[in-house]
Amino acid sequence: MREQEIFERLKSELGDDGVEFYDDKLSPFIKVYPVHIQKAAHFLHEQQGLQFDSLMSLTCVDYPDKFIIVYHLFSMRHLHKITLKVDVSKDNASVLSVENIWESANWFEREVYDLFGLRFEGHSNLIRIMLPDDWEGHPLRKDYQYPATYHGVPAG
Repeated sequence: MREQEIFERLKSELGDDGVEFYDDKLSPFIKVYPVHIQKAAHFLHEQQGLQFDSLMSLTCVDYPDKFIIVYHLFSMRHLHKITLKVDVSKDNASVLSVENIWESANWFEREVYDLFGLRFEGHSNLIRIMLPDDWEGHPLRKDYQYPATYHGVPAG
């Protein structure tokens, strides 16, 4: 199924105010508004003919005024894929978790939390996954200032 067809099915579920389609020639994607990510994910996972059963990756991009969370989905049954993007304000860096839909989101969301500081509301165990528990800050943010030392060891 083509990306445009997937978008039309999702749009019929969420309405015009929930999603937008970007027909980028190299990598088309669907922009989902943050309040709709849970509903969109559930629909794409469960809907007959779509059945996106694999969350291949979930990552984040830091822009000056916002974060963009990127979800790459794949259907093993139907062999189609789609990319979802969610814009998140830096003032309120949180979005609903999709861990209850795809178990792989558990680690992906923890990684984004650890490195960017985004909160995934409803996540079962949102703790650091790569850095020590007492590490301060989130090193993949563009404004992150690396500490000179960590427990007396040069860190920068």
